[in-house]
Amino acid sequence: MTSLDSVLDQDGVRLTVDDAVATVSLTNPAKRNAQSPALWRALTAAGRALPGSVRVVVLRGEGKSFSAGLDRQAFTPEGFDGEPSFLDLARGSESDLDATIAEYQEAFTWWRRNDIVSIAAVQGHAIGAGFQLALACDLRIVAEDVQFAMRETSLGLVPDLTGTHPLVNLVGYARALEICATGRFVHAEEAERTGLANLVVPADQLDEAARDLSAALLAAPRDAVIETKALLSGAVSRTFEDQRTAERAAQGRRLRDLAGVTD
Repeated sequence: MTSLDSVLDQDGVRLTVDDAVATVSLTNPAKRNAQSPALWRALTAAGRALPGSVRVVVLRGEGKSFSAGLDRQAFTPEGFDGEPSFLDLARGSESDLDATIAEYQEAFTWWRRNDIVSIAAVQGHAIGAGFQLALACDLRIVAEDVQFAMRETSLGLVPDLTGTHPLVNLVGYARALEICATGRFVHAEEAERTGLANLVVPADQLDEAARDLSAALLAAPRDAVIETKALLSGAVSRTFEDQRTAERAAQGRRLRDLAGVTD
């Protein structure tokens, strides 16, 4: 791929590639990057279109807000052009509704693949689905003006775009419940203090900070980063002894690879 090769540009999502770094941009600042099923399908397509050379993926939103969440048009009787309205989906069968939500969730799942490290660069509002999209990434750099909020419960719904698992892992059950049940804003200082944010920077330094972190991640050999990510991401579900075993197996693979030993 040549520098800044545009791989995909559709439905409010643009994917560009610069050597080992890909950038996924939300490109509808006039609507504060509000989300829709078409945008979710475009995000899924972006994940599938990543070249194998990509090691780091940066997710960003154009304009003053990262993403204000689900476009409220979804809850109108007419919904989006060419899409079943959410009200129509609710009136359908449970199996069809479950399958549709599972399809939507695909836009939020590929960011934690072991072969890449994903960074969300978040400014302004990251509400509901916007919050969950930031949570889908491995790491988060936020601007000083960031405002996270999980507003689904306030609307009589639940967060269903894969955000509950990383939120609980990052801040703990009690704080996650309080954030979701109240729908309150989480600002930059609290986000950094509780582990939601890896780094807080002035808004005009957000892109530069993402570039610096990308470069730091690329400094280590790719296979070592992949193995380390797999170890850490699986640690929560393993016992201490199982994690020890996984560490030994991973290190054995790395040592054999460095020594040029083949099975």
